[in-house]
Amino acid sequence: MQEFGDRNTSHGLAANGIEVAAAYYNDVEAALVERSLRAGEAKLAPGGALLAETGQHTGRSPKDKFTVRDATTEDAVDWGNNKPMDPAHFAALKADMLSYLKDKTVHVQDLACGADPGHRIRVRFVNELAWHMLFIRNMMRRPARSELASFVNDWTVINCPGFKADPARHGCRSETVISVSFSEKTVLIGSTSYAGENKKSIFGVMNFVLPEKGIMPMHCSANHATGDESESAVFFGLSGTGKTTLSADPDRLLIGDDEHVWSDTGVSNFEDGCYAKLIDLDKKNEPVIAAAMSMKGTLIENVPPLIGKRIEETDPQDFDLTDGTITENTRFAYPLTCNPGVAEGAKGPHPETIVLLTADAFGVLPPVSILDTEEVMYHFVMGFTSKLAGTEVGITEPQAAFSACFGDPFMSQKPSVYADLLSKRMSEHDTRCILLNTGWSGGAYGKGERMSLKVTRALLNAALNGELDDAETEIQEQMGLRIPVAVEGVDSNILNPRNTWDDPEAYDEAAATLKGLFQKTFEDKGFAELGITARI
Repeated sequence: MQEFGDRNTSHGLAANGIEVAAAYYNDVEAALVERSLRAGEAKLAPGGALLAETGQHTGRSPKDKFTVRDATTEDAVDWGNNKPMDPAHFAALKADMLSYLKDKTVHVQDLACGADPGHRIRVRFVNELAWHMLFIRNMMRRPARSELASFVNDWTVINCPGFKADPARHGCRSETVISVSFSEKTVLIGSTSYAGENKKSIFGVMNFVLPEKGIMPMHCSANHATGDESESAVFFGLSGTGKTTLSADPDRLLIGDDEHVWSDTGVSNFEDGCYAKLIDLDKKNEPVIAAAMSMKGTLIENVPPLIGKRIEETDPQDFDLTDGTITENTRFAYPLTCNPGVAEGAKGPHPETIVLLTADAFGVLPPVSILDTEEVMYHFVMGFTSKLAGTEVGITEPQAAFSACFGDPFMSQKPSVYADLLSKRMSEHDTRCILLNTGWSGGAYGKGERMSLKVTRALLNAALNGELDDAETEIQEQMGLRIPVAVEGVDSNILNPRNTWDDPEAYDEAAATLKGLFQKTFEDKGFAELGITARI
C-alpha cells in the first residue's frame, strides 16, 4: 500500500482493517482541488471555487438508509422511523466494500464533529473522490496539523460511490446503501455521489449518542447578537425552509447553519462549514451567502453552465441561479469562516428565542405565530413543512410533509426523547418560541407567492427584540394559532393568511384540508401516547 500525507504510522488505514492500492491522508484544500481536477472529477471556476456534479443522486436517499439492529440498538432506536439491517447483512456489505477498495486509490480525512470538546467525536472519512473530501473538510472541524500525529478515530465513514450494493446479499433496497453500525462505529455508503450523505450520516450518529448524556442534538441553525452575549437564537427547520438564509444575518454572529447541540454550557455547532442551497438565491437579499461562492476552496454542486459558455470560464457571481435543469437542489459548501461575522469557537450562550421554521405550500399558516409551551412541543414533534423540489430523490414539486423534530430522517431515538430535552432546556432558560412560515401567501403553491424575505426578516427581528412578547394578539380561527395584530414595518393584512386570499372560502377549504392532515398524522404516529397534547 502506498501512503502519502499526514498520518500516525501506527494508525494508518490498516488499523481500520482497510487495504487499498494507495491512500492520500489529510490533504489540504489546494491539494484536494488539484487531485480532483487531475482525476477529471470536477472543474475549476475563476476565483478558485470547485464545480462538481453528483450524477444520478442529486439529493439524499432516505429510503436507502439503514441502521444495524443488534444489542446496542435494539431498545434505543426508534424502529418505526429507522430501517433495520441484520448484522450478517452489514458484515457482508462491509466485506464486499473492503474487497472493492483493494485496488483503488482513496482519500482520507481525519476530522472531528463538535465544536465543544466535551461532546466531540473523531471521524476518519475514506472516499474514492477527492472532491468529496473537499466537501467534508469544509464541513467538519479540522484538527491542527500537530494533532494529526496522535489522531485515533472514534468512528469510520467509508464512502464508495462506485460500489453497487446487492439487495439480496446485503439486505438493502437497491444498489444505493447508507448503513450505520453503532456497535462497530462504522458507516458504509455506496452507489451515491451526493456529498451530503457524508455529513448527514454523522449527524445521525450524534443524534443517537448525545441524548444519553443529557445533551440535545438539533437540526437547526443558530446565531447570536453582537452586543449582548446573553441573546442567542436557534432556527429549527428542514432543508429549504430558511435555516441558512435567516441565520446568515450581517447584524448577528453566526454559530452555524445546520446542526448543533444545546448543552449545559449553551449552544455549539457540530460543524465548521455551511451547506447552502443556491436555487433562486437573491444576491442582494443574501449578500453574505452570495459572496462565499467565489472564494477559494468553496465547492459548488450541480449548477449547469450558461448557454453557450463553458462553466469553468464563468465567474460564480454570473451563474444563473434560477436554472434547475440538473436539480432544484443546487448547493455549495464553504467554510464557516467565509462568513464575515462568526461566533468565537462556533459557540453561543443559551438561546432566548427558538424559531420553528416551516414552508407551507398550502398557503394556510400565518407568517408568524406565538407559541405557548404545549404548542412548542406539539409543533416540534409534528415538524410540518413542505418537501421542496430536489431535496430528496423523486421530489419535483413541494409536498406536505411531517418530519418529527424537524429532522426525522436523522433522528435515531423516539421523538419524545428530543422533545423532553427541548422542554427541559426551554424551561431552565425561559426561552420564547415562534412558528415562522417562509412558505406561500395569498394562495397555495402555483397560485400564491412565496413569503417575502423582507417580511420574514421583519417578523423575525420583532421576535428576537422581544417586541412580540407583549404584543396584542388574536387567535387565527381556522388553525387555532395566536398571531400578532400588528408588527411594525409589516402590512397587518398579511398577518392573518385568510385576508391574503382572493377567495376566503377557498382558504377555509385549504385550511380544513391541512388541519385534517395534522390530525391524521398526530394520530397515526401515536404522539398522544408520548404525552404530547394535540393543538390543531
